[in-house]
Amino acid sequence: MINGIIGRKLGMTQLFAPDGTVTPVTVIKAGPCVVVQKKSAGGPDGYDAVQLGLVEDKPIRLKRVTLPMRGHFEKTGGGVPPTRVLKELRLDASAAETNVGDKVLVDVFADGDQVEVVGRSKGRGFAGTVKRHHFNRGPESHGSMNVRAPGSIGASAYPSRVVKGMRSSGHMGDAQITTKGLTVARVDTENNLLMIRGAVPGPNGGVVVIKKKQ
Repeated sequence: MINGIIGRKLGMTQLFAPDGTVTPVTVIKAGPCVVVQKKSAGGPDGYDAVQLGLVEDKPIRLKRVTLPMRGHFEKTGGGVPPTRVLKELRLDASAAETNVGDKVLVDVFADGDQVEVVGRSKGRGFAGTVKRHHFNRGPESHGSMNVRAPGSIGASAYPSRVVKGMRSSGHMGDAQITTKGLTVARVDTENNLLMIRGAVPGPNGGVVVIKKKQ
């Protein structure tokens, strides 16, 4: 069985237990997904994996697919429709019977499963060191010229350059984030919904990959 699925983050809500306990959860529309490609250790790829495609409510029209991707989907024998989102997941020995065209649904998860979620964080544009790296502010007394200045970034004599990896201002966010140690609070198989305790990376509507803890 494949131990992961692709989904879209819908937002956050709360679950109420019979004793009144409130649990904040993130709601993810997980799947349905379809196996588009299978890779094996004995083949040219050299490892076991599957490529999943996220089947969405609004299908993509064939004329919107580029020629290379059209050929990629035609290799499936015509049984797999084109999808916008493709992600690759590694396979273990127990998933050897997985074939192209197989469906992957949210029922691969159960309440209480430990999972990790991979997504892209929100893009924040250009940001300074205080916002981007949580630098402390400088003195704000009269005449101060370095309230939000980054401070020293290296010596002038040697090596007379800024060393690689120096924290500075720049583009913030829009990076791949993996959040581990999350717990599945509830699985709604009828509506393909997965409710995960806590927050997951990315904006509402963003694509995420949910994997079972190995």
